[in-house]
Amino acid sequence: MIAESEKTILLQQLREPFPLSAETIAFYQEFGYVKLKNVLSAEVLTYYGEIITDWVFRLNKLNKPMDERTTYEKAFLQIMNLWCENEEVKEFVFSERLARIASELMGVSGVRLYHDQALYKEPSGGITPWHADQFYWPLSSLNTITVWIPLQETPMEMGPLAFAEKSQNLEIGRDKEISDESEALLADTLKQFSMNDTPFELGEVSFHAGWTYHRAGPNKSDKPRKVMTMIYMDKDIRIVEPTNEYRLADWQTWLDSKPVGSIADGKLNPILYVS
Repeated sequence: MIAESEKTILLQQLREPFPLSAETIAFYQEFGYVKLKNVLSAEVLTYYGEIITDWVFRLNKLNKPMDERTTYEKAFLQIMNLWCENEEVKEFVFSERLARIASELMGVSGVRLYHDQALYKEPSGGITPWHADQFYWPLSSLNTITVWIPLQETPMEMGPLAFAEKSQNLEIGRDKEISDESEALLADTLKQFSMNDTPFELGEVSFHAGWTYHRAGPNKSDKPRKVMTMIYMDKDIRIVEPTNEYRLADWQTWLDSKPVGSIADGKLNPILYVS
């Protein structure tokens, strides 16, 4: 437990604007991602990170030995919509600071939550194959973005997120789920792109576009790589006809099976920021 005055300071940081330069916004729009230092303090990450971690291990059902798992299962423990489980996790997920950054990077007037997900890469956890997130989303525009928040310093041995720069416009591989197949195809295709594969300092976060290709290496450390993510979408984005089984499942699970063509404003998709 922390004192009420200390909690007030943490909440204030989650609400306060984070200044973005025109150059930073231009970088994101050209390269399809951006890494930002000192977005969240050690105090915020420690306090909320402990609560998130508790809920991840409370809800996790993947207990198979590592050598019996698929490539996807080896990549991470994945727990979604933690904001529905705990009010303090909700405070973190609903951070106006982070939502405002997402809105400003995309150049839209506001954002909704698509969903959150904790991604915990266990010690000896394998690679996260090359993929683009929007393969899974039945949404009408490119105005989607994910914030990737390491809850600890993340050196190379822990498998930080890596980005293929300017790959958000690449059409090849858009029909591939995250898999050994996507890794093999895209590892070859993306040789023509520069890659940002660098560690994350404590408090550093990244934002990447829905069609930006990214991956992560294995966790060679003896500690879990703890990461929280939120996916944001333009508040006016609409639902399109699901074109694969994953988009169909997302439409039913996250978008409340709302009619195709309607705004993606299901009960799990609150507006988190409006300019």
